[in-house]
Amino acid sequence: MSEPTPGFSLELSSDVREMRDWVHEFAASVMRPAGSEWDEREQTPWPILQEAAKIGLYSLDFFATQFFDPSGLGFVTAVEELFWGDAGIGLSLVGSTLAAAALTSNGTPEQVGEWCPQMFGDAGDVKLGAFCSSEPDAGSDVGAIRTRAVYDEAHDEWVINGVKTWATNGGIANVHVVIASVDPDLGSRGQASFIVPPGTKGLSQGQKFRKHGIRASHTAEVILDSVRVPGNCLVGGKEKLDRRLARIREGGRGGEQAAMKTFEASRPSVAAMAVGVARAAVEFATEYAVTRVQFGKPIGQNQGVAFQLADMAASVDAARLLTWRAAWMARQGQAFNRAEGSMSKLVAAETAVRVTDQAIQILGGNGYTREYPVERWHRDAKIFTIFEGTSEIQRMIIGRAVTGLDVR
Repeated sequence: MSEPTPGFSLELSSDVREMRDWVHEFAASVMRPAGSEWDEREQTPWPILQEAAKIGLYSLDFFATQFFDPSGLGFVTAVEELFWGDAGIGLSLVGSTLAAAALTSNGTPEQVGEWCPQMFGDAGDVKLGAFCSSEPDAGSDVGAIRTRAVYDEAHDEWVINGVKTWATNGGIANVHVVIASVDPDLGSRGQASFIVPPGTKGLSQGQKFRKHGIRASHTAEVILDSVRVPGNCLVGGKEKLDRRLARIREGGRGGEQAAMKTFEASRPSVAAMAVGVARAAVEFATEYAVTRVQFGKPIGQNQGVAFQLADMAASVDAARLLTWRAAWMARQGQAFNRAEGSMSKLVAAETAVRVTDQAIQILGGNGYTREYPVERWHRDAKIFTIFEGTSEIQRMIIGRAVTGLDVR
């Protein structure tokens, strides 16, 4: 297959195609066969993380290479294949990238160079990163974050107190990136991000959540009790923070809030996760409809089934195209002026929930049992309408973008 010609093209480069096929093979041979087991165990699949690390799949170099692919499609293509394999295991494999994104989007080159590698480790020593934003009373409302960071000038340290919740890899990660308020009077604009290094006293895991889906991914509370971190662990540095806060206090613009900047950058990736799950369901339901015979013919010959499959396939392709557009725009440095990132996540998430539900219906009683994977995929799909911005929040963001009004 030839390389894409200059100008508009939806053809993946040979490098991305080769990577996609390699990741797909790992997803098909290693992840998918283990999906049911780790869903039942509700534990981090360390053996699979280690196997991925041995071949270079779970590594900072791999994810960075795909993230910085010139087309912008490398990372979302890899993520789609991983989540086609299994969403819970897939989230364990990519969970550290959110913390890494929070650091790379706001941090200094020195911070990125020091801490991002410690979120992944190497083939012989797998490590994790965790991004901690949500709190018991501050989920979608990031402006309600109560975790407080106070600067101790005498020791050049920040003292952090608070409780985070719904943190992927929370409490078991080697490096935590924590959003905290440094000036509560400024609301969400008075927040900053902090790196909490491995072994820091005062950080502990709280409740580990038993979830409806994505059970192979560790989700827990993170308790910060007088956690002290060095001054150079303030993401972006104090000088930059002081300038931003001064502009805000003088009535000027202070830049994008740290948590929202991270979420906006990650939305195409979350959309790709949903596309992977949805695609898996469509493929499985289609194969079932072709081979399942009732009343003397494959059930796929019935319009009631075939039309469902047609809508499902079209919906997945449409969601992928929105995801690719957002990922391409982000890589080209184009602003999401019409909330293209939110559009991709909204449509892909809603599609994943709908088509996995339809897949269960097509399989009938079989689809409702754990002997077939579609019931697990349906449970996994629901999270995409909730985490990193609910569908309602995405609609609000899109509504503001298209109307120019302060939609609330």
